[in-house]
Amino acid sequence: MTGAKKNNGWWYLTLGLLLLWVWQGALLERTITTLTYSEFKQRVSQGQVQECEVQTDQIVGKLKPEKPDDKPANFRTIRVEDPNLVADLEKSGTKFVGTRPDAFLTFFLTWVLPILLLMGLWGFMGRLASPGNALAGMGKSRARVVADRATGVSFADVAGCEEAKSELGEVVDFLQHPERYRQLGAHIPKGVLLLGPPGTGKTLLARAVAGEARVPFYSLSGSEFVEMFVGVGASRVRDMFEQAKANAPCIVFIDELDAVGRERSLR
Repeated sequence: MTGAKKNNGWWYLTLGLLLLWVWQGALLERTITTLTYSEFKQRVSQGQVQECEVQTDQIVGKLKPEKPDDKPANFRTIRVEDPNLVADLEKSGTKFVGTRPDAFLTFFLTWVLPILLLMGLWGFMGRLASPGNALAGMGKSRARVVADRATGVSFADVAGCEEAKSELGEVVDFLQHPERYRQLGAHIPKGVLLLGPPGTGKTLLARAVAGEARVPFYSLSGSEFVEMFVGVGASRVRDMFEQAKANAPCIVFIDELDAVGRERSLR
């Protein structure tokens, strides 16, 4: 078993124990009758309280069953300042005890447990942000990169498309000799839109431009920018162009570009 699977097992066990604790608490909550303090005093005076425990902020105990075969019902009520409480309990013959809060338990619940929960949450978020986690790379670009500045494809490998190759040759020359065009005041094209049905060589042409200009080639699909989570697609766009700027000049090829704005046309 790998280390990642072992860690996941611990997380599943912790989650299971937490759900079990919540379920038991909810089940216990349903079996306890909550009384107002006036109802509690009335039941004490009527001798309906079998036993009780006077705590710092509440009183818990058991009510006498209505039938001999029934089990005593659990109850609780908020404790208020009542100087006659002990006298009323003794008068009705109710068994009662007083307890004081456990200092260690109070310290643990007030300080230690919140710190442990924060540390666990911090560790869980750190695992999500680890490089091997799928969620960590959700906003990262999935562009496939040919970083050796040579795609292995040239215009000679593209059959036909002579007019397109002629126009793209100007882009190649611009990428190879940018200073020559800057001296003339020319600006490099911001992009080239290749239209055509599938299988007509659009991707091959883009790779040929990068191969002729000997620049890095980034290839990805427009559908990768459309995600169910808000902001993930925009994050991938930013990440992709940050990578492209770091390796400029380069070619960024986005296939199926119409997939990005397809949903907007449904309005």
